[in-house]
Amino acid sequence: MAAVLEADRFFDPDPTVRRVARELYDETRTLPIVSPHGHVDAGVLARNERFAEPAALIIQPDHYILRMLYARGIPLEALGVPRRDGGGGASGGGAPVETDPCKVWQRFADQYYLFRGTPTGAWLDYELHEVFGVRDRLSGETAARVYDEVAEKLASPEFLPRALFERFNIEVLATTDSASDSLDHHRTIRGSGWKGRVIPCFRPDAVFRIAAPQWPAELEALGREHGAPLVDYAEFVRALEDRRTFFKSMGATATDHGVLEPYTTWLPPDEAETVFQRARQGDVTAADERRFTAHLLMEMARLSVRDGLVMQLHAGALRNHNHLVFERFGPDRGADIPVATEFTRNLRPLLNAYGNDARLTVVVFTLDESTYSRELAPLAGHYPSLRLGPPWWFHDSLEGMRRFRERTTETAGIYKTAGFNDDTRAFCSIPARHDLARRVDADFLAGLVTRHVIDKSDARRMARALAYELAKETYKL
Repeated sequence: MAAVLEADRFFDPDPTVRRVARELYDETRTLPIVSPHGHVDAGVLARNERFAEPAALIIQPDHYILRMLYARGIPLEALGVPRRDGGGGASGGGAPVETDPCKVWQRFADQYYLFRGTPTGAWLDYELHEVFGVRDRLSGETAARVYDEVAEKLASPEFLPRALFERFNIEVLATTDSASDSLDHHRTIRGSGWKGRVIPCFRPDAVFRIAAPQWPAELEALGREHGAPLVDYAEFVRALEDRRTFFKSMGATATDHGVLEPYTTWLPPDEAETVFQRARQGDVTAADERRFTAHLLMEMARLSVRDGLVMQLHAGALRNHNHLVFERFGPDRGADIPVATEFTRNLRPLLNAYGNDARLTVVVFTLDESTYSRELAPLAGHYPSLRLGPPWWFHDSLEGMRRFRERTTETAGIYKTAGFNDDTRAFCSIPARHDLARRVDADFLAGLVTRHVIDKSDARRMARALAYELAKETYKL
């Protein structure tokens, strides 16, 4: 069966709404892509080497795909996901890791029906049809043929990473990088003469997690890049400040902070020092880490007022819920689960300290949709510094994006939102994600037009803002 992408997909079936949605989408679909938050490996664009093969490009880096297949009982080893122990056999538990990419692709294709009705399915359909020109519908029967077609495309110069970057019409792409990252890949890109704009983003989460077993090594790495041992709290903060300055010199315009809860509070100076020293001795608890992280978020807001870096806050993901998967395969394998999240009280110290300062921009993301109209829209509708990030992760979907617009626009308006970002490490899915967002926003605005809430000229300006301008403005791009 031939694969077909309907021209009016995701639009309202009502012909009046659909007609307006189509007009709005037609005006935004070719706008450049601004990707201010994501997880594409900068090394891919620094090396600019051909992608290895379809499974390594499309399946293995994408935790949306992995989690769906794992949930249906397919071991990650069968999908070629490497284990932390580096073993290819069954040593250390688990099945042997599949090394034949054709077999990995066949398993994926056999189960492709699982993605029907999901955003992952929409992205994959777009990716195969629009990026790779595949006209066969992927299934167990067509798997080998589709694999060969994609592999042949990947062998051509037109499918090198930088060529795809330009074809996708990406104006700027932000990566996500640890505080101690040397940013050598970014240096390589800068020195290559290529004109693609790829910028880092400062994410210091690893050195905030003082109760984690990896913290001493992360602290040492930060000190190494800083150029001095971090023996007290004051030097630790100076190191963070220096690294922020370095990231900014390399093009960064934002920081990013992933937290279970958006708790913020100032600690007395002596307590911050005491907790830091106890952490160096390995004598801290989860409660200590919670308060120390809350204090450091205040420090990050303070520094953002000074250096202008936009502060992103991703809250509400209980990371690595599945201990077996984490121990065997590491993070980012689809085992992070949302939890209920409170913002109004948790953010009050930070917003009272800095939220009225026009020099600060804080972009807040949530996995708890119940907070949209109850907390986030009212907060963003009041504090000058606060913007709402787009639906994230589990809600980066047709219905999820629509719910976000319906529950926040009346209170905060669209101009207190941050536009769209794709938040992906699956490079070839970037245009698919932006296309879906532009279609959903066009359809939402078309509904307002046909109900005479706004007129068509308003809708045109709003559609362009949502697709392009708000991300540039929010992230100072």
